[in-house]
Amino acid sequence: MVATPEKVSQSNDVAAQDRVAVLLMGYGEVESYEDFANYNEQALNLLTAKFAPVPSWIYPPLAKMLAVFDLHEWGHQHHNFISPHNEIFEKQRAGIEHQLQHQWGDRVKVFKAFNFCAPHLPSQVLAQIKAEGFSKVLIYPLLVVDSIFTSGIAVEQVNQALRELRDGESHWLKAQRYIPSFYNEPEYIELLANLVEEKIAEELADAYLPSEIGIVLMNHGCPHKAKGFTSGIDESEALYELVREKLIHRYPLISVGWLNHDTPLIEWTQPNTKLAATNLIALGAKAIVMMPIGFATENHETLLDVHHIIHALEKRHSDVRCVQMACVNDHPEFMKMAAHWANHQIEALLETSGVSVNLNKAAQSGHHHHHH
Repeated sequence: MVATPEKVSQSNDVAAQDRVAVLLMGYGEVESYEDFANYNEQALNLLTAKFAPVPSWIYPPLAKMLAVFDLHEWGHQHHNFISPHNEIFEKQRAGIEHQLQHQWGDRVKVFKAFNFCAPHLPSQVLAQIKAEGFSKVLIYPLLVVDSIFTSGIAVEQVNQALRELRDGESHWLKAQRYIPSFYNEPEYIELLANLVEEKIAEELADAYLPSEIGIVLMNHGCPHKAKGFTSGIDESEALYELVREKLIHRYPLISVGWLNHDTPLIEWTQPNTKLAATNLIALGAKAIVMMPIGFATENHETLLDVHHIIHALEKRHSDVRCVQMACVNDHPEFMKMAAHWANHQIEALLETSGVSVNLNKAAQSGHHHHHH
């Protein structure tokens, strides 16, 4: 069943049970340097704890120490850099909502939540969703790959927030659905390959042979051991292979490049982006295109980290031209497909009357022990 916008706009006061809140989730990034320590502490608690053997008492002082490094990098090395991530994410939220409301009218509203940034923490946003009378939620991490570091922490935070927002005997949330990742969605793969080809046609095709153009497809780096959790390596590798397949017949020099966080004692995915580019140069690449395929939204990694890598490469290989590409961000095609992926789940939520969850039952069942 698809609601036509004409019909929907006549009844603006749609019954609460016939509405769906889409919770679009991203990392979020610091916009004020005072927030660095706070942000780092959140990240250490949620991310680092999944793969590094770090005792929790060390998080606050470690977060402050890391903030000093961040301040040096963003403030001094990059002339008071402010990440565009949050602004782009808002454009993505608005773009996806625009597409969805074109189909569902005001039965659907898109909210954004950031894992690490107030005032958009999942707990704050879910409180708002509850206050606005929604009882159906679609959890939608706008992250390319499904892993403990992406959607895993998103669900962890949502569960924590829903526990805090309970009141009375039955839970206010009657139905929920979830979109895990889109690393293998054909439209996304197609878009990435097309963007690379357009960039080459615009900037490199008239000066270099196709076999002299190296393409580094950048994935989010993953630690190999994540305490038994899914680390995202499999999906990231599959994503790389799918995009590579689209380009390889025209451009033979292609490599995956992992954007790793170089933490001591942790084994990260290889080759890292700098090594990948260096390898392609050794095979005769005279131009290197760097395309972030494992990130949907621009952030300090796709900007600052890649900038550092290009700077180091150009110092060493002055005859090689490096081209840095943007993420898909709020590209109109991406907004359409991201909304399209949500349609089926929204339809399912609108069709269900939901289930009233009795919170006391779970508490009681927790006290029963099995006797052998």
